[in-house]
Amino acid sequence: MPSSLVEIPFDNRRIQIEYQWLRPERAQRPLVVFLHEGLGSVSMWRDFPLDFCEAGDYRGLVFSRYGYGRSTPRPHDEKWRPDFMHRQAREALPALFDALAIGPGRAHGTPWLLGHSDGGSIALIHAASFPRAVAGITVVAPHIVVEDLSVRSIAATRQAYLETDLRERLARHHADVDSAFWGWNDIWLDPQFRHWDLRPLLSGLQCPVLAVQGEADEYGTLAQIEGIHRYASHTTLLKLARCGHWPHRDQKDPLTLAAVRHINAYTSNLK
Repeated sequence: MPSSLVEIPFDNRRIQIEYQWLRPERAQRPLVVFLHEGLGSVSMWRDFPLDFCEAGDYRGLVFSRYGYGRSTPRPHDEKWRPDFMHRQAREALPALFDALAIGPGRAHGTPWLLGHSDGGSIALIHAASFPRAVAGITVVAPHIVVEDLSVRSIAATRQAYLETDLRERLARHHADVDSAFWGWNDIWLDPQFRHWDLRPLLSGLQCPVLAVQGEADEYGTLAQIEGIHRYASHTTLLKLARCGHWPHRDQKDPLTLAAVRHINAYTSNLK
């Protein structure tokens, strides 16, 4: 299914965002918006979003954030700031929802968010900042603080990008692969970013929350999702054995089952 482009305002300019609707004909069913990881894009999700929508009989929306996929690339001299995920959650995502008529009282209704890694963090920030804007969220391998493990693994990814075929493999998913990679890698390895911390805003979460993490996650410990539960006690936790940073690949079926149950438990118009 081909993707489309929509123009939104961001950072005092107009940018193009790549997006793709999944099963839009299911107009009365829940809409799930998928937020990708720090090196992700529409195509990097592969079949997971569509398979997830089929499992739950949902509609879906996948999109590539600014600098990723076929969206407007980040200029190479533009450095991300430590608040880059806050800006995505509070500025770019609302602008995209405005452009696509997503939200309470709009054509496509109130969405559920399913975010992976950085996308999970963005989902947390958005839901805490705009409590009425989402029906609920599933966050998969999210980050709420910067751990030593995260920094070590991201530094190793940098070496792989420079020394292996990682750049070539990622280039299949991004119009400007260096824009995508270095924007993400440089900020995560910036010493100023070590102080980044979502914990103060987590008590603002009012919607249903499912937090998922693999027990062998290379980029974060279980302290990440346990921290979400500590500050938002209504959070449901799912810890997956034999699973790394990509549960939608390593443990796709258990993740899908849990997330579908999570959505259905709070959805009144089930068939």
